[in-house]
Amino acid sequence: MNAPAILAESAARGRLSGAASRKPVAIVDIGSNSVRLVIYETFSRTPAVVHNEKSICAIGRNMVSSGQLNTDGIRMALDALSRFRLLADAHGCEAREAVATAAARDAANGADFVRQAEKAWGGPIRILPGVEEAQLAAEGVIAGIPDADGLVADLGGGSLDMVGVKSGQTGTAMTLPFGPLRLMDQARGDAERARAMVQKELSGLGAMGALNGRSLYAVGGVWRSFARIDMEETKYPLHVLQQYEIPRARAIKLARVVARMGKKQLERMKIVSRRRAEALPYGAIVLEELLLATGIKDVVVSAYGLREGLLHAQLPPAEKAKDPLIQFAAAANQRMSRAPRHAEELRRWLAPLVDGADPFLARLLHAVSLFSDIGWRRHPDDRARGAFNQTLTAPFAGANHRMRALIATAIFHRYSGDEDFPPEIAAAQNLLDPDDDRLARVLGLGCRLAFALSASATGELRNYDLGTASGQLVLKVAPQRARISGDPVPKRLNALAAALGLEAKIESL
Repeated sequence: MNAPAILAESAARGRLSGAASRKPVAIVDIGSNSVRLVIYETFSRTPAVVHNEKSICAIGRNMVSSGQLNTDGIRMALDALSRFRLLADAHGCEAREAVATAAARDAANGADFVRQAEKAWGGPIRILPGVEEAQLAAEGVIAGIPDADGLVADLGGGSLDMVGVKSGQTGTAMTLPFGPLRLMDQARGDAERARAMVQKELSGLGAMGALNGRSLYAVGGVWRSFARIDMEETKYPLHVLQQYEIPRARAIKLARVVARMGKKQLERMKIVSRRRAEALPYGAIVLEELLLATGIKDVVVSAYGLREGLLHAQLPPAEKAKDPLIQFAAAANQRMSRAPRHAEELRRWLAPLVDGADPFLARLLHAVSLFSDIGWRRHPDDRARGAFNQTLTAPFAGANHRMRALIATAIFHRYSGDEDFPPEIAAAQNLLDPDDDRLARVLGLGCRLAFALSASATGELRNYDLGTASGQLVLKVAPQRARISGDPVPKRLNALAAALGLEAKIESL
């Protein structure tokens, strides 16, 4: 069965498609290592996460040698599912879906465990075939990174699921027995034996050359922990995992170091949870060998995976096609702005400042316009910094870290003018080059000028026209608005003109 058919069948079997769009949605994912509940605010393209909780139960520990799910893990998982049921009830989740993956699928007592789990959860639990699990993880990556191009690799406790992605489509899926819990069991705790197993399996795969120069999209808690270590080592200024990028050479070097670290060494690192520490060296071995077996250029962390894929696969096509960044920003604008319709007027008014034919610039302007009034309720002393941090770390998808920094820097200047960055914000500017910084400054100062003219009132910007001509930034003002063009408008126009390298001029419209 091809990828579209697998996803279509998965969506048909899902329990979310009939969900009322304004009701919370609960998804439970029972993996080999963890059991997780995510409650989403709505069934939509960019639903807010109301509650996200995991329990590290390790039901797949020692499964290879025993053939059975771990007894202590089962007990912990059933307790977690009973709790999750109560939380879903408390939030009024009518739409619910629960799935189980590699451990429940492969263990001799997997079916019996699922029957007990269904009683604890209070609803059906679907055991996903390996190929469907892989396709759904890839669907989740596409939900968060629509332009993903390369290989999705979802490392769970019991398996490594891989799917090619390009142009919003998923390719053929494959599942390998490389989950850290399974590797530890198979290799009897011998890391080098585990490495030999991984090398042997990967050497038998064909068409790996097609990945040359493309990206590896890393899904799973073990690899997120790996990324946190890299952030710490490089003193990275932005602690957002979604679309965090690690260049190939650095990823291989760090993987070799982590693979040799003992459990106690890792436990001393506060950024790695104690329950992930044991599995992390084995995850590092898999990552290193996968990179060495391919010409992959970098590792891109995806915080979106199976759970988001379950949601995304069941959305109507028109909803799937929406831009996740713009959808999130539009929701923020609707929820937090004084006059939400003003954002679209602002976007049109500032359009002469950017090349509208450039999709990246047009999208950046759109996002900045939608975020432009989110800080108005903040204390004046905190508006610039607070709105910057709020935007920089917001839980949106569809944007790499450069785009995040561009948007946040523009919002900083929208509130601060052309002031220099305070030290804690300046650190994040390492994500931008000088041209990026100038672009963000121009957009922010453009917003600042527009709000001085309109005071966020819908319909006001039509009385003004902004454009460039003969080395000048020209603001044309309707005669009946001439008094509004007094201070602080000239000051803000001059600041914007300076950022553009132009002279400022005010004319009558």
